Amino acid sequence: MTYSNPPTTPRKSATFDDYTLSEIRRAAATGIYDIRGAGAKRRLPHFDDLLFLGASISRYPLEGYRERCGTEVVLGARHAKKPIELKIPITIAGMSFGSLSGPAKEALGRGATVAGTSTTTGDGGMTEEERGHSQTLVYQYLPSRYGMNPRDLRRADAIEIVVGQGAKPGGGGMLLGQKISDRVAEMRTLPKGIDQRSACRHPDWTGPDDLEIKILEIREITDWEKPIYVKIGGARPYYDTALAVKSGADVVVLDGMQGGTAATQEVFIEHVGMPTLACIRPAVKALQDLGMHREVQLIVSGGIRNGADVAKALALGADAVSIGTAALVALGDNDPRWEAEYNELGTTAGAYDDWHEGKDPAGITTQDPELMLRLDPVAAGRRLANYLKVMTLEAQTIARACGKNHVHNLEPEDLCALTVEAAAMAQVPLAGTEWVPGRAGY
Repeated sequence: MTYSNPPTTPRKSATFDDYTLSEIRRAAATGIYDIRGAGAKRRLPHFDDLLFLGASISRYPLEGYRERCGTEVVLGARHAKKPIELKIPITIAGMSFGSLSGPAKEALGRGATVAGTSTTTGDGGMTEEERGHSQTLVYQYLPSRYGMNPRDLRRADAIEIVVGQGAKPGGGGMLLGQKISDRVAEMRTLPKGIDQRSACRHPDWTGPDDLEIKILEIREITDWEKPIYVKIGGARPYYDTALAVKSGADVVVLDGMQGGTAATQEVFIEHVGMPTLACIRPAVKALQDLGMHREVQLIVSGGIRNGADVAKALALGADAVSIGTAALVALGDNDPRWEAEYNELGTTAGAYDDWHEGKDPAGITTQDPELMLRLDPVAAGRRLANYLKVMTLEAQTIARACGKNHVHNLEPEDLCALTVEAAAMAQVPLAGTEWVPGRAGY
């Protein structure tokens, strides 16, 4: 009698998975690296790996319908004559005109104003749409200097000096030629239709001493009225935060690698930087060591999606958060109703990696005149305001459950972690234990 071996199910490699194989084939066929938008797509330790410890007997919760829970925040009171006063601790991150359409910039301004918060210009200068509809507008001062001029510095409510970005710390931005329209080219003093790459560092300084000089120059230009933010990519948060503070920053913006970008090399997005969760505590420690925690505000960005994320960032020591990708989704980007057109672009709604192509069916990340008409900035602004309202209510709900009458009263003691990695990064106990990995004495 003969026996035949039963057929086995083919086993694919975890190292050479389908996506990796497709990337090897694409690189072999084209000879160029891949460029895309958005942020890291790999699984990283994130806010979902933390849980709040709600009040019961040992802690006294607040009644949601009867007891107030504050959400207001003041940014930039260290040196500025006119600090920023916001109703909520959720701001809109810098996203450039060029990357985004004019109607999208207007919608961001409208939504932020209704919600009582700020929006940010991004690379490429200040548009009248955004300035006209933003009660509080932060002006980004980038290495490229695209669109920068003293008049707009003075028209802004705060200045954000961008040193790094979470999706590409150490790297410059990109704007492909198909998005450089006549108007974008004029604002950036660039040739129309030619790919543009922003510088990776400012041309007029090589270290923190030069940054201090630049901050003083901007303060003089703006008569010491405007708060000066310094934005850093999440790579060496302790030292970068400390140096930003020593250079005179009023606010530090810390962007983790889950933060998005208009376009850059995918190898940057997936392999450079640190998870947002790993960045917060070192930055807070730098502020504490300098005696500046809460005097210099910390804004955290990179993968913030809901009110729970907001509350967790604040509990770890941030003063506010900033959202970019989530804001675009709230406006209507990557909406499944455009699925057929996303498929024609070779992607799908929810992949959010086509922002650099300039053919966004939703009319948000495009300069195509016909596609831009699809976005109603009034309706989109209303959606963004609704989203910000829900995020705020969720953060308040969690704060009350922890017995706090202000979201800024949340603290690490209110948290536990589900994984060893998250416990080590956030420096809170692993759930069900008192163990904080790496802490002396455990």
